[in-house]
Parts: sequence; C-alpha cells; structure tokens
Amino acid sequence: MGVDVGGTTVKGMIVDESGKIISEGSVPTVCGDGLADCVVSLADNLVQASGKVYSDLRGIGVCSPGIVSKDGVVVFAGNLKLKNYPLKKLLEEKLGLEVRVANDANAGALGEAKFGAGKGYKDSVLITLGTGVGGGIVIDGKLFEGNLGAGAEIGHMVIDRGGDKCTCGRRGCFEVYCSAKALTTRTRRVMEDDTASEMWKTYTHDTADGRTAFEYMDCDRSARRIVDWYIKNLACGITNVANVFRPQIILIGGGVCAQGSRMTVPLQKLVNEELFGGTDYAPVRIECASLGNRAGGYGAVALFMD
Repeated sequence: MGVDVGGTTVKGMIVDESGKIISEGSVPTVCGDGLADCVVSLADNLVQASGKVYSDLRGIGVCSPGIVSKDGVVVFAGNLKLKNYPLKKLLEEKLGLEVRVANDANAGALGEAKFGAGKGYKDSVLITLGTGVGGGIVIDGKLFEGNLGAGAEIGHMVIDRGGDKCTCGRRGCFEVYCSAKALTTRTRRVMEDDTASEMWKTYTHDTADGRTAFEYMDCDRSARRIVDWYIKNLACGITNVANVFRPQIILIGGGVCAQGSRMTVPLQKLVNEELFGGTDYAPVRIECASLGNRAGGYGAVALFMD
C-alpha cells in the first residue's frame, strides 16, 4: 500500500509488484494529531475495496510534505500542523504492519524511477515545477536523502546571482525564474507591456497563466520571447543539476509538462550544448514525468522495493 499525504486530501493505493492498481481512494486530510487515524481510515477503505486482508500486504509506505527523519518522524510540516510527529510508530501500532515514511518530493522521484518515465534507468532526477521548484534524486535505484530528510531543494540553487528575490531570502534562485508561478508572473508582465499582443484575444491579466505563452508562441513575438526566456532559464538550472549528479535522465514534473515536446525538444538542445564534456560520453535525457498526481503514491509503494 502506498499513501500520499497532501494538504487537502490523503490519497492511497494498493498495487501488485508490477504496479497494477488493485484499489485506490482518498479521504480529506486531518491535520495535526489526528493524521494517523486519518491514514488508518483510508487504509481500511483500501483493504476492503481490494478484497484483501492486511496480512496480504508486504507493508505500507507513506509520503508526507516537510522534513521526515529516517526513523519515520515528521520533524516539521507546517501545512499539516505537525512537529516531531512519530507517524511511523503510530501507524505501526494501529495497523500491525511495517510502515516506511518519506518526504513526498523524494517519493515522487522514486515513484517515477520505479514505475514511471524513469523506469529502466539506475540514476534519475525529478524536478517539479509548481508554485515552487522541488524534486528528488535517485542514485543506483535508491533515494538520495542526505541528512535533512526533505526533498532536494533544487529550486534554491542560484542561477542569477543578485537577481530577483526568492521567498527563501536569497536572490536569483532557480525557483524565482522557473516555477509555474514565475512563468505566469512573467507572462502577465509582458502582456501589460505589449497591449497589442495576440495573447489579449483570449486572456486577461488575471486569467493568463503558464499555458498562455506556449499557446501563442507560434503567432506572437511577445509570447515567443516569454517561452524562450523560460526555457533558457530552465536549461541553466537543469544543466547545473546534470553536471553535479550526471544522471541518465532528468524528469520534469508539474503542469508545464502538458506542453510536451514543445518544451522538451528545445530544452534538450540547450542542455546538450551546455552540458560539461558534451553528450558523447554520458548524455542526459530530458523527458516529462508520466505518473502525475499518482507519483507520490507509487513512490510510497516503492519504499518497499529493494
């Protein structure tokens, strides 16, 4: 069983070893001390729907936002109102099964590596482009978690020293230029500067979002400039990650993946041009993640795949 704890819902699934979903469901998130009981309620629903019993399960993997220690304690997760919460211990006491707990971004990376677009690669990185920029790193088929127990803070490496201020306090962070929020902000700013832009035909300042510039890039110069700006910054950050870890594949997650090859083809070209040592010896593939909002659940399941 894999359980993905989110700020509004807790999603879960029971899968077989091939990744086939046997049962799936969700319940509203109960924040604070009631979270363990919330997970137990979902687990009961999943087991009942599967036609199985708890003893049929190898174990239960859980992923949570925030900092998660190696012994399954949620050290801090502000949106869940948790601090030093012994999630693993509580669930094992309530369910009588082995429980493994990981950060949700790390689990997403592991899920893609074992069941998604990263399957078949020993070394992979997932970069998620949402409100912020996060991700996870898989080396030799195993999560690289370091000492923090949180997702890899890929979004807070600097790609423009002295640039725009980030919410973390630094300036020029990858997240400031390449989150979905950053793309939306840039699009709205450019539209305000170019009142003749074709983008105004469909969008207003308030409705323009991360899709807008991509939709008009073939017929509007301002839209094309936005896309070029975004992909160049994205390539800069991704190349940094590639040069440090040199994975076989880097996966891009988040809503921007809907652009598919319109994003990945020019992005791959730029990364290839900037990659240290070139691509002849150790190329790095750039592809979109494939599991969507199931990545965390699959990753939680994969915590039991040695």
